[in-house]
Amino acid sequence: MEAAAVGAGGAGLTRWQAAALSAVGGWVWAASFYDLTRRARALVQPWVTRRVHAETTAILRFQRLQHKLLDNFFSVLSCVVSVPFYTGFLPLLFWSGHGKLARQMTLLMAFCDYLGNSVKDIVSAPRPCSPPVRRVTATEDEKENAMEYGLPSSHALNTVCLMGYLLHYVLAYGEHGSVMVAAGLSLAVLLVMLVGIARIYLGMHSLTDVIAGIGFGFVILSFWLAVHDHVDAFVVSGQNVASFWAGLSLLMCFAYPKPEFPTPSFEYHTAFNGVAFGIVYGIQQTYFHFHTPDAPLVFSPTLGIPIVSSCYVPALKVDNSKSKPDVKQGVGYLQRVFSLFPQKAYDVDTGIRFVQYASLAWSVVDLVPAIFTHLNL
Repeated sequence: MEAAAVGAGGAGLTRWQAAALSAVGGWVWAASFYDLTRRARALVQPWVTRRVHAETTAILRFQRLQHKLLDNFFSVLSCVVSVPFYTGFLPLLFWSGHGKLARQMTLLMAFCDYLGNSVKDIVSAPRPCSPPVRRVTATEDEKENAMEYGLPSSHALNTVCLMGYLLHYVLAYGEHGSVMVAAGLSLAVLLVMLVGIARIYLGMHSLTDVIAGIGFGFVILSFWLAVHDHVDAFVVSGQNVASFWAGLSLLMCFAYPKPEFPTPSFEYHTAFNGVAFGIVYGIQQTYFHFHTPDAPLVFSPTLGIPIVSSCYVPALKVDNSKSKPDVKQGVGYLQRVFSLFPQKAYDVDTGIRFVQYASLAWSVVDLVPAIFTHLNL
């Protein structure tokens, strides 16, 4: 009872939380005192640099396939697991009622971003030399990415984790057969391969960078699949969540390695670190009011507006076996207004689709023209 009271009030950390923060703090001290980043860089950077330079000839041969259509296709493909993608995809997961998936994807992507960029700045290995390699940076986002170090490829790493966790979630929580499993796995493998090829074709990475990104991605994904349920349980109903995560976020900033020369990687980490903390704090404060499977959503029947969902929100799927209650007695203002319309229930999927295709349309009128303009088409 006392422990629960302490947890609810956030007055102190549990033993494992204190131990975890102490371990991270100890690592920060040890890395600084023993100059571990420089030592690790001295061991790895020369080998990676030689590999990148040695692969220049192969990259140039591959880029002989140069075509405007390939430039456009691979440039658009590289927008997957980029900042515009995150800002559109992750909010849609929350809005469509997939709260657990949204929480997990946000935290996983933040985790991938931190580890991937940390390795980049520890190794501080160059990207393929341009020139002679032709580098295509069709968007401002890609121009900033080109300022980072090379190994590992963040796009390859993040795509492995993104597609891997999405596939796991669908297979774990949805109905599926052998055909769907095969199709999902094939799609995930195809997208990872295409993203890896795109990074080489666009002159952003060497084959070594891409292979390292895929390898790191599988390691991170395997670890996340082992701990994601525990992480979600802690975020939803753990003790001292906000204070622990705030302390962890602060220490993660100090634990981030210093690159050989400044790059935008730390800025990306700081942004995603803030997003992760905001998600954790918001969910921990409001989960039992708004985010449980049984919690009412916006425009739910508690507001007097009967809604259903055919596919997006499982809790609101139509159940024809149950009779709809008569809402004429005790109706509120909103109920009286909506009772004037002929529909007995409103499909929330319509609004969700509107937002999704509005985001798609935005990308068509903003992102794609920017690519074509850059390429002088």
